[in-house]
Amino acid sequence: RALFDWTSKQTYIALANMLTGAAAIGVDSCPIEGFNYDKMNETLAAEGLFDPNEWGVSVAATFGYRARDITKKSRRPIEEIVTWVE
Repeated sequence: RALFDWTSKQTYIALANMLTGAAAIGVDSCPIEGFNYDKMNETLAAEGLFDPNEWGVSVAATFGYRARDITKKSRRPIEEIVTWVE
């Protein structure tokens, strides 16, 4: 378990590079956690993609192109929402 926990954390290094690389070439991406890990492992094993006794999924990511442009966010000026106390 300790080894899986450590390697799961290491996947975030590769994931960060994948997301950044995708953004650099204009591809949108989204990291995903909180899915049914057992079902994901089962599905990938059933497709012959890995041995679930040796490997396990810790995170997933989607990649693609947006259907429409993202609208610009409107934000209040920081002076309206922050009070500086000295």
